[in-house]
Amino acid sequence: MGKERGFMELGRALPPARDPKERINDFKEIYLEPGYELANEQATRCMDCGVPFCHSGCPLGNKIPDFNDAVYKENWAHAVEILSSTNNFPEFTGRICPAPCESSCVLSINKNPVTIEFIEKSIAEKGFELGLIQAQPPVTRTGRKVAVVGSGPAGLAAAAQLNTAGHWVTVFEKQDVIGGLLAYGIPDFKLEKWVIERRVRLLEEEGVVFKTNVHVGVTMSADELKADFDAIVLCCGAEVPKELPIEGHDLKGIHYAMDYLVQQNRRVRGVEVQEEPILATGKHVIVVGSGDTGSDCVGTANRQKAASVTQIARMYEPPRQRHDHNPWPQVPMVMQTSSSHEEGCNRTWAMLTKAFVGDAQGHVKGLIVADLQCEESVAGKRYFEIEGTERELPCDMALVAIGFAYTQPKGLLEQLGITLDEYGSILADTRFQTNVEKVFTAGDARRGQSLVVWAISEGREAARAVDEFLMGTSALPSKNLSVLDLMAW
Repeated sequence: MGKERGFMELGRALPPARDPKERINDFKEIYLEPGYELANEQATRCMDCGVPFCHSGCPLGNKIPDFNDAVYKENWAHAVEILSSTNNFPEFTGRICPAPCESSCVLSINKNPVTIEFIEKSIAEKGFELGLIQAQPPVTRTGRKVAVVGSGPAGLAAAAQLNTAGHWVTVFEKQDVIGGLLAYGIPDFKLEKWVIERRVRLLEEEGVVFKTNVHVGVTMSADELKADFDAIVLCCGAEVPKELPIEGHDLKGIHYAMDYLVQQNRRVRGVEVQEEPILATGKHVIVVGSGDTGSDCVGTANRQKAASVTQIARMYEPPRQRHDHNPWPQVPMVMQTSSSHEEGCNRTWAMLTKAFVGDAQGHVKGLIVADLQCEESVAGKRYFEIEGTERELPCDMALVAIGFAYTQPKGLLEQLGITLDEYGSILADTRFQTNVEKVFTAGDARRGQSLVVWAISEGREAARAVDEFLMGTSALPSKNLSVLDLMAW
């Protein structure tokens, strides 16, 4: 613990953000660079708790008090070493993670938590600046070859760990760039793509091979993959979107959120959009869905100069403070206001989407909605339409952002004969192995739609399982080591 009374003397502070009126004119990152003094100052607020609950809140098991102490002492080399031991990509999580570790921070029982996410980003950027984060290719190679299908955070983490173990790793990506939803999905104002490209260059220097524009199961068969590699890790995500099955859902101007966001990622990258353009310029936009993807749509629509942006949520408006039945260290179910909401958005709550209305040309022109009432019982929550509240909202473009259902079953999974669970995700045992010999899985494809930090954790754990499968034992670290694992290790 660096400063004994730091948490009593200092309040929580985050980097300053650019003015909303300025930043909606571009897709650059919204935060200004405050300098590393702020990270040093904020690290003093860590109490180095005897039982640091932030460890359990982090899916990666990051050693948070340890790297906070190193930052306080300005020992950046030690901070990088500690953070890199559990997190392959702190420059990603330090920008886009919702930071469940902060919800579990002991300080948040009665104060604002430590700014763990910001400190992670600071460690990563200082590490690159000082040359502390460099390519570290393995000293020896095992001669075993592993294919990773999908280059999102789970695939990248699995590839990085397997390469560290000395295996020859090839990552296959169906898109023209590496990164999965990090590259095509998350807006640039939250994660500029040079951040991903910088890390990919390091992985290439370490020996990982990346092959883009290869859609395994379509342009490359599963049989080819099985014949060429000793093990396969499926990190193909959960890309099938949930549908909004209401009248008029097939009208022109109604789009899935990811189709919309990916197009804008391509424009920012300077890549030509081949499909019919989806643009919010001058339109009354309705975003259906209250999660992070919906928020990303709001920020993107504002930057495209929409006439208005309305976000619809089925749930009641969350409280400003925790309820008694939602105690620390659980993630607080309170009102969250994103940077996109600060830029302008009409947020509506407890609203039922009943039907889209079209014009004579078959284009959406309105959305019929009604207010909802919630009744709670031991059986759970039930929502009822409030009679007499039905009305029509103007809508020139609708973006459906209600989540993803499961991974795409057609193509690769069919060819491999992969068994799926009741939710449509890839079924795997506790060692991340599927029903098919030498085929493993990790990330959203296995656990369903989740967070980037969970995807990295999954990729790391799957890599250890693959290494153990290939070599009989594994020296790769694991957050979830059992007693037997520890004895063997």
